[in-house]
Amino acid sequence: MTTLGTGVLRVRHWLRDHPLALDATLALAVLVAMVVGSFVHPRPGEGPSFGTRPPAVSGVLLMVAGAVALIWRRRNPMAVLAVTAGLTVVELVKSDPPAPVVMATVIALCTVAARTDRPTTWRVGLLTVAVLTASAMLFGAAPWYSQENFGVFAWTGMACAAGDAVRSRRAFVDAIRERADRAERTREEEARRRVAEERLRIARDLHDVVAHHIALVNVQAGVAAHVMDKRPDQAKEALAHVREASRSALDELRATVGLLRQSGDPAAPTEPAPGLAVLDALVDTVRRAGLPVEVACTDRRPPLPAAVDLAAYRVIQEALTNVRKHAGPGARAEVSVVRVGATAEVTVIDNGFGGGGCHGDGGGHGLLGMRERVTALGGTLTAGPRYGGGFRVHAILPVEARTGESGEPGAVGRTGETA
Repeated sequence: MTTLGTGVLRVRHWLRDHPLALDATLALAVLVAMVVGSFVHPRPGEGPSFGTRPPAVSGVLLMVAGAVALIWRRRNPMAVLAVTAGLTVVELVKSDPPAPVVMATVIALCTVAARTDRPTTWRVGLLTVAVLTASAMLFGAAPWYSQENFGVFAWTGMACAAGDAVRSRRAFVDAIRERADRAERTREEEARRRVAEERLRIARDLHDVVAHHIALVNVQAGVAAHVMDKRPDQAKEALAHVREASRSALDELRATVGLLRQSGDPAAPTEPAPGLAVLDALVDTVRRAGLPVEVACTDRRPPLPAAVDLAAYRVIQEALTNVRKHAGPGARAEVSVVRVGATAEVTVIDNGFGGGGCHGDGGGHGLLGMRERVTALGGTLTAGPRYGGGFRVHAILPVEARTGESGEPGAVGRTGETA
């Protein structure tokens, strides 16, 4: 049974790959059916009899011509329908009773209906049905209301309906496949988009962590090298700040890289991401690096959503890092976080004069990363020189983050305390 099924499947695939051979096989089957049907002699009142009347030579030729025409039914269905319908009309007019050449017309009409649109199907179908039925009724010896005449009408009408059903089913299956393909492409594009967004977010986090802490390490290491011989106690204090900054950088890098772990890897750190709750620690670190920072105002209302809290912290961190790197000696910075309606405004200004424009034109990714982070939450960020000297970074963040994250008091803490 398995071998038989495999053989049938192979034959089916071969015929599908060779449509001309399939059409030739169908034409041969139709020819056999027409020849067998031509031996049936309808006798009114007594019923049909088989083998009492052989088909005429002209009928056989017409049946062979109709069957041969079916071989090209896929390539030019309209022409094949016209040829088979013409042969059928000739047989209906010439012979009595006629040979069943109409079988070839039925196959050709079904092919036309399956391969054209519905309006064309019904126009061509109605014309074919009308011509063949009228020929059978007008030129046949039997009364116009005989069952043979209505048989021509029924078979041609069913051919139109069957072909239209096949076309509709093919269109339905194609639509389902197209929707499935489109859904698959959409899923792949969405997956690639999410991967790209996650990579960009991780890159921003890494840049913020590395740029801030390494800048502090660089400053403190320079201080230690400068006072090592004359003031070893101050050198030790600077090295302690270096150790603390490097440890903080390692902790934040470990938390960020933990996001890249696979499901089978050891558990990543579970401490919350930094936010405005630890703003005082950030400011103290910058002050120890030699940059005076004043926290002008911090809002005491309920905590910000986690994504907004992290974005505000990163904006302040990156802005203070840029001040330390670009504002020059003697610079001072001022930080403020204020709630205004449904937004939180974060402002970092300095009075530096040593290349304030480098904040934005230094070729790094600091301002770009801040702007992308703020824009992703639906906020805006502006940065530029201040009138009279210095630089200003101003971010407006929506309290309800566009990402849909909600602040949890235990995870992000309050927005900070006045320093």
